[in-house]
Amino acid sequence: MAEILLGALDIGGSKLAATIANDQGPIARVVQATVKSGKPDALGQQCLALLAAAGNAANIDIKEVASVGVSSCGPFAHQDGAIGLVAPNLCGGLTQENDLPNDWTFIPLEFTLRKQFSKVVIENDCIAALTAERYFGAAQAEPNSVYVTWSTGVGFGLCVDGHILRGKHGNAGHAGHILLSEFSDALCGCGNRGDLEALVSGRNLAKHYARAAEDIFTSATAGDAASLNIVKDLAKWFGRGLYNLVTTLDTRCILVGGSVWRHHAELLSPFVEAEIHSRFPALTKGVTLRSAELDDLVADIGALALVMPESWVADWRNRQPWIKLQTIALD
Repeated sequence: MAEILLGALDIGGSKLAATIANDQGPIARVVQATVKSGKPDALGQQCLALLAAAGNAANIDIKEVASVGVSSCGPFAHQDGAIGLVAPNLCGGLTQENDLPNDWTFIPLEFTLRKQFSKVVIENDCIAALTAERYFGAAQAEPNSVYVTWSTGVGFGLCVDGHILRGKHGNAGHAGHILLSEFSDALCGCGNRGDLEALVSGRNLAKHYARAAEDIFTSATAGDAASLNIVKDLAKWFGRGLYNLVTTLDTRCILVGGSVWRHHAELLSPFVEAEIHSRFPALTKGVTLRSAELDDLVADIGALALVMPESWVADWRNRQPWIKLQTIALD
């Protein structure tokens, strides 16, 4: 029987990672900055080239890879029956910001990938991350769980009664765009003012306060009162967004990942938990908040999980071969 080879793509607003894996685990990974200029299919072409580069690093002909899982920022839209991206952090034609060197309004991702691969599964990055946490991480035994990333943007993956929610276009979980303050002038890339992402995301935080996010958190940790007040305010809005999801979904487990949380969870966690549990205990009692177990590898693992044969899952749980991803990244 021929060896089964899987491809995986993690598409973010700043970086793109391509991984090749077999049943023993990941065997090659290549990372580049996400392309943001050229024709609308430039991103899809970069994905093909990066997967080929990962294949070369593993001495594998990319034509031997039939299935590719994709963990991508969104939102998504359908055009001619195929999924494409309408993401404000990639499509310059969809945002009021001027930091993107293109006029794209739709990125034909699935159409481009299917020119080479017979099976392509594309999911929002937070849905992919939640899939990874349910397969291999902290949500394995919890049918009612939420994964949230707090990073350049804010996004969610939602699981209710053991079913991951996707919606009509695969965009369920874009709760980073729930409106929280009609009085805020914080502007999100989607055009909203006062939504959760506008108020707390790393990208918008620097714009709103005219200070780098890292500077704010470092100063707050060092005891600077003004910076600590900003952090408390961020935690208030983030916790309020999580509270809204708890009351909507009756969830039990909230897993948080993303660079903002990963680097500052110790500082943020008490304030966020207080915001969640300060209201309506009939709905919030017993809700747990903790960091995602798979950490910064969660999107790569999630992309692989989207196309992984079920027969691999138990063995991967036992051996945790994704740890190789920490050592095989190639720039």
